[in-house]
Amino acid sequence: MTTPRPGPEPPSDAQLVLAYRAGEERAATELVSRHAVPVARFLVGSGAAPGEIDDLVQETFFRAFRRLDGWRGEAGFRSWLFTIASNLLKDEYRKHRGRKVVSIEDRDVPGREDPESTFIAEEMEIRLQQGLITLPRLQREVFLLRVQQGIEYQEIATTLGTTAGAARVHYHHAVRRLKEIMR
Repeated sequence: MTTPRPGPEPPSDAQLVLAYRAGEERAATELVSRHAVPVARFLVGSGAAPGEIDDLVQETFFRAFRRLDGWRGEAGFRSWLFTIASNLLKDEYRKHRGRKVVSIEDRDVPGREDPESTFIAEEMEIRLQQGLITLPRLQREVFLLRVQQGIEYQEIATTLGTTAGAARVHYHHAVRRLKEIMR
């Protein structure tokens, strides 16, 4: 009985960037497919309007590919994308300052699961989302990068232009404040 040989390792982000710079369009497609969902999750958690997520993700990648020479490889490619997405979200917030968009969703469709548990879970989710919005920007971004993406403090620090120690402090304060809100 023979053991199957492992396939070749997938190319790293750095290798894909080099391939894209050399004119290989498939490399760009691979980078987008690897990182689009995490970028979208980051934007949702950062308070982006649900109806704008696709456009924001697309614009994040447009900006990234236009400024590919700006990625020095010191931080991970995904972290660099989060930085671009964060800056894009700040730009959008400045453009729409003072405007409030209210989404309309059909939440009244009855489900088959336990209605009381569903109600409690939805209430907790709403309180958590509202709590995230009230956090200062750095606390919110550190919290989301750590919890949603599982990124280490040093990489968070590089992404957000701070120190690893400051990232830990921001995370600690965010967790403490969110616990207070969830009580």
